[in-house]
Amino acid sequence: MAARALLPAGEAQADTSAASFGDNDPSENLAAKGEIPRRKFGKTGEIVSAIGLGGHTFAEARTEEESIRIVHEAVDAGMTFMDNAWEYHEGRSEILMGKALKGRRDKVFLMSKLCSHGRDKAFSMAQLEESLRRLQTDHLDLWQIHEVVYENDPERHFAKGGAVEALAEAKKQGKVRFVGFTGHKSPDIHKKMLAYGFPFDAVQMPLCGFDAHFRSFEREVLPLLAKAGIAPIGMKSLNGNAEAVKQGIITPEEAIRYAMSLPVAVTVSGIDSLDILRKNIEIARRFTPMSKEEKAALRAKCAAYAGDGRFELYKTSMQFEGPPGREQHGFPPPKKVAG
Repeated sequence: MAARALLPAGEAQADTSAASFGDNDPSENLAAKGEIPRRKFGKTGEIVSAIGLGGHTFAEARTEEESIRIVHEAVDAGMTFMDNAWEYHEGRSEILMGKALKGRRDKVFLMSKLCSHGRDKAFSMAQLEESLRRLQTDHLDLWQIHEVVYENDPERHFAKGGAVEALAEAKKQGKVRFVGFTGHKSPDIHKKMLAYGFPFDAVQMPLCGFDAHFRSFEREVLPLLAKAGIAPIGMKSLNGNAEAVKQGIITPEEAIRYAMSLPVAVTVSGIDSLDILRKNIEIARRFTPMSKEEKAALRAKCAAYAGDGRFELYKTSMQFEGPPGREQHGFPPPKKVAG
């Protein structure tokens, strides 16, 4: 499939260079006061919680019991968006979530990701079947291509018989309701994916106050998604490792509130304990969108530390790429290159 322009010539550049695009408000909150906010999910007609449960970190809780309790408390509190991926913890994340969602599946918007990393449609469809078995469900609400982070990933995914064909086939079969892709590396790679004109329902990317100043998804990708009616999913509101919080530059509430105040459908949050879950739930329940002035102040606070990407190393270093993707691109696993 050949790439084509998503927007008229010149228009994309004008939009993505606008420093104030992130100042646009998120969509209307459809929940009652004091509840976790709920928003429209792009043009799909679905409603999701404005904060979601990260599928990688919940499986890092101290015990399996705590991981399951994290899911239970999240769902019971009104957190409906559940993130996951076929490769997280070699399948353990999906297995744990499948156990946790027994009796609660109809209360959530369940997403997982295919991790073909350039392998073909048949491989992707086999992964889907495995994900469905692990998650103990007959369908996913959202299935996304995971970790589109290598320069040649768009060409690989859109190649004849590739992963994008699997997205279309799975949707046709009714095994997934909506489709999308994710990535944390470069706005340019996201734009290459979008330029093919495939009808993605959702796109996931890192969004935080530091991102506004360095290889910015907020400035370069969000405007394209808004114009196309594609649901934006934010992640890494605390930069993946909360290092800026640990150094006292920003607080967790500032970081999460900023990310949720952007024009996104949902912000996926990494939660590895019941304590962190409960704190995030309280932040979400008392959430009010930042004003334009508050967003500018937070960005200004981050600016002095953002220019070299020190808190967004996933944009500049290969150490954050998962083993399956590294293998498919001819790179050794992280353990072999750690120094």
